[in-house]
Amino acid sequence: MRANPITPTVDFEMDGKQHGHLRLPYSRNDSAWGSVLIPVSVIRRGTGPVALLTGANHGDEYEGPLVLFELAHSLTPDQVTGTVIIVPAMNFPAFLAGTRVSPLDQVNMNRAFPGAPDGTPTQKIADYFQRTLLPMADLVLDFHSGGRTLDFLPFAASHILEDKAQEARCRAARDAFNAPFSVEMREIDALGMYDDAAEAIGKTFVTTELGGQGSATPYTTGIARKGVRNLLIHAGILSGEPERAPTRYLSQPDDACFHFTAQGGLVEFLVSLGEFVKPGDPIARIWQTGQTGSAPRSVTAQRDGILMARHHPGLCQAGDCLAVLAVED
Repeated sequence: MRANPITPTVDFEMDGKQHGHLRLPYSRNDSAWGSVLIPVSVIRRGTGPVALLTGANHGDEYEGPLVLFELAHSLTPDQVTGTVIIVPAMNFPAFLAGTRVSPLDQVNMNRAFPGAPDGTPTQKIADYFQRTLLPMADLVLDFHSGGRTLDFLPFAASHILEDKAQEARCRAARDAFNAPFSVEMREIDALGMYDDAAEAIGKTFVTTELGGQGSATPYTTGIARKGVRNLLIHAGILSGEPERAPTRYLSQPDDACFHFTAQGGLVEFLVSLGEFVKPGDPIARIWQTGQTGSAPRSVTAQRDGILMARHHPGLCQAGDCLAVLAVED
């Protein structure tokens, strides 16, 4: 296989604290020998566990970048045992544009794995993570939130895995993060996900969904800040006592948790995040926008559960996921 063109300006095996870039050559109209410079920090002291911390896998999700830029600034080598690799905005072009997918190639980073060293810019970044960064790591934390088109209850998540020992490690790390909700998450579109790439090579992987609506709040940023510290303590990289608060455990037992709409229009939600519904309960109404006088179409619950995610903003298109339920364990 061809070598990846990305070169780091940091040494992942050197003790101390380094700030640099993952430099991706990118020839374009305004710079024939240009580059995409993805910020990266490495904080290392001796041998020990390696944590890989990432944000902005999708460029319009902000809790991860906020907390990871701060951590890269504040964390010092004398505080760690092992290595912390911080990439606050792994999909850096999308992060700068404030978009879910990269403006360079319109590729969704979280559907691009394992990537390709001779592919589009996003595929090259995915390949570098797949073949260089992920193999270094023992623990992987990838921050997500709802971006501009979803809103979530704030949770940390793990997945059901074939390797039950690995599944238990991931669940324990998820619980150590200590978000207000801890979810055993079902994916409806898992092909090419960073999650699967990490889990397929045996890594302890934790992800989050921390709100949404294309912004961050003091509340969701605080959850992220506390969670990453707790997780590094859990991994043995930081010392000290974790900060604990009550958490509620949710799971998604089947695909009936996901509610799609066959009609676009103006969405009127009848249930708020965190509220419980029973089968047949109305979750939302969709009003036609092209004419007046038409009755709205009702979207009803396919099963019982708590509304854990909802579409945002107020208009939807046919095929959109409108609502997601979860069951409290």
